[in-house]
Amino acid sequence: MRAAFTVIHRWAGLFIAVFLTISGVTGAIISWDHELDEFVNPHLYDAKQPGKPLDPLTLAAKVQNSDPKARVTFLPLSFEDGHNASYFVEPRIDPKTGEPFTLDYNQVFLEPATGDIAGKRFWGAVSLSRENILPFLYKLHYSMHIPDSFNIVDLGVWVMGIVAIVWTFDCFVGFYLTLPQQTSSALATGQLANSSDQRQGRTWFERWRPSWKIKRGAKFYRRNLDLHRVFGLWLWLLLFLIAFTSISMNLGDEIVRPALRSIATLTPDAFNDVTGAPRNQPVEPKIGFHTAINIAEAEARRRTWEEPAGNVFYGLQHGLYAVQFFHPGDDHGSGGMGVKMLFVDAADGSLQGGRVPWEGTAADIFMQLQFPLHSGRIAGLPGRILLSIMGLAVAILSITGIIVWFKKRGSRMSLARSGVRPRGANGLRARWEGLLGL
Repeated sequence: MRAAFTVIHRWAGLFIAVFLTISGVTGAIISWDHELDEFVNPHLYDAKQPGKPLDPLTLAAKVQNSDPKARVTFLPLSFEDGHNASYFVEPRIDPKTGEPFTLDYNQVFLEPATGDIAGKRFWGAVSLSRENILPFLYKLHYSMHIPDSFNIVDLGVWVMGIVAIVWTFDCFVGFYLTLPQQTSSALATGQLANSSDQRQGRTWFERWRPSWKIKRGAKFYRRNLDLHRVFGLWLWLLLFLIAFTSISMNLGDEIVRPALRSIATLTPDAFNDVTGAPRNQPVEPKIGFHTAINIAEAEARRRTWEEPAGNVFYGLQHGLYAVQFFHPGDDHGSGGMGVKMLFVDAADGSLQGGRVPWEGTAADIFMQLQFPLHSGRIAGLPGRILLSIMGLAVAILSITGIIVWFKKRGSRMSLARSGVRPRGANGLRARWEGLLGL
């Protein structure tokens, strides 16, 4: 069984290694995406025109009037001092083709005091330009920028979700392989006996303890192997946490929420649990942003929320407004569990629930925890620093794993050329590889 798990670990690791190397490095960077984006692009973020900010809806109208092919779908309702206002747009439908217009941008930066356009960019574009580098890396992290094909929308998100599933499973396989061989074999067959013999316990621990250490003075290959094993052991819990929450990030609606709903009570979500309309058939709102904001603010006052309305998003495929409540700057800082949110139906203005941190059933809170845990924001600034370090650790694990595979592959090929057939455990492993076609 250990031989089979060795093969599984090797090929599962090879399948996910390149993805995790890229995702680990980009994850370490995008833990600071907002701060780095501001640093790299001060011409987009820093307001140069003094004066009192215009009404957010007035600024939204200026954006739409500047391009009849675009419609504003996201707007801030408060502004950080000295910062430009950031609006997101989506293309309107071309009446001639019935398809969305083609836009070369989806984010607009405005001077709050005048409404002058400071800059535009397409968030998530495949581009290494100064304006696009941080959004490019952010999208690379969760989708690898894999284009949609085979009639699958967000194919890259699906691929990375599958990578996360394999990674989560491989966390347990890798841990099993670090155990002393006799112990791991007994675990696999369910024959590990309970013993009160302290001497046997010490013997088992003494056999496992080297797996937690890097051998001093070792040659390159042994040091590389030790790094791979030691990082995997000492950081196992965090690695598993990142792997599992990656599934929730990419395939939450498709896999995690349905699975959770089968064993626990999960409050229906107007966005996550409802299939949206096709992209070329957006739901036209019957009430505008202003009305939706007023309805949400009235509900927030009824609930005695202290936070003001901070931004509003209109979901074209769901016909819903999402109004978020937070103090200026708290939406992208050490956000913890996120911000309060209310959904307003664009057809009749009715409230369709929302999301409130730490409220709801145990399953609701479990789902709320996924992004804060994955990003480290649950622990504020220290959590973000830790997740940046973990991103680099994931990349190191992947690279050291590839080096281990190359070395062992070279050894196996040398044995094959010499006609030597491995015996014992190596022979068993070779037979497993033959059966699996590896």
